Amino acid sequence: MTAFAESVVESAALAWLEALGYVVLHGPDIAVGAPGAERTDSNYRDVILEKRLREALFRLNPNLPAEALEDAFRKLIRTDAPALVERNRAVHRMLMDGVNVEYRRKDGSIAGAQARVIDFDAPENNDWLAVNQFTVSEGQHTRRPDVVLFVNGLPLAVIELKNPADEDATIWSAYQQLQTYQAQIPSFFATNAALVISDGVQARIGTLGAGKEWFKPWRTIAGVQDSAPTISELQVILEGVFDKRRFLDLVRHLLCSRTRDMGS
Repeated sequence: MTAFAESVVESAALAWLEALGYVVLHGPDIAVGAPGAERTDSNYRDVILEKRLREALFRLNPNLPAEALEDAFRKLIRTDAPALVERNRAVHRMLMDGVNVEYRRKDGSIAGAQARVIDFDAPENNDWLAVNQFTVSEGQHTRRPDVVLFVNGLPLAVIELKNPADEDATIWSAYQQLQTYQAQIPSFFATNAALVISDGVQARIGTLGAGKEWFKPWRTIAGVQDSAPTISELQVILEGVFDKRRFLDLVRHLLCSRTRDMGS
């Protein structure tokens, strides 16, 4: 298979995602000060697109008062746990079960509810966005993952690409880059459900905390038969995993635990 420059691979990945119905934006175009700004921190410490998250909470929970939805919003953006994997699991529970909130009824009594974060049954009720070159800063580190997939403003997947023409930049260089990101900008991964690595020729998918042995190729797009060998592994993963309904099913049932036997 012909090797392409990393920028060409990134453009192809974005095109495949756009064809799946994702809105595609360029990271600098949503930074503070840009005409289409969606971020709130000029130092790039915000990792959740807050406006999109708030809009989703209000859209998916029309019967809950604003105070309850603001409570859900705060819990999602400030998950409290000592370790990244624990924070990630806490967020996953909120995605699955809803966010526990309390609010005061008109008669003064306190009511409890679960605020929905994602509509797993109707994918089009959610907000789907792919952003390339999304800068994130934490502590003394600033990093720029290649492609980030947001659902309702939450970064649920990261795609890290390497230049296939560079003999020193293998698919496992992309894996190592993700390990560096997790160590240096851990807040970015609190909501993560899937990690993809590719050098334009090979591609693998894994989950947060998984070792190299659990990063596996995805072999089918529609789930009926293996894809033709002429189709790039990256295209198979993107079209096979990130179809909206399929991705939500995987988030709900599989991806957030382990990648064992996925797509095989």
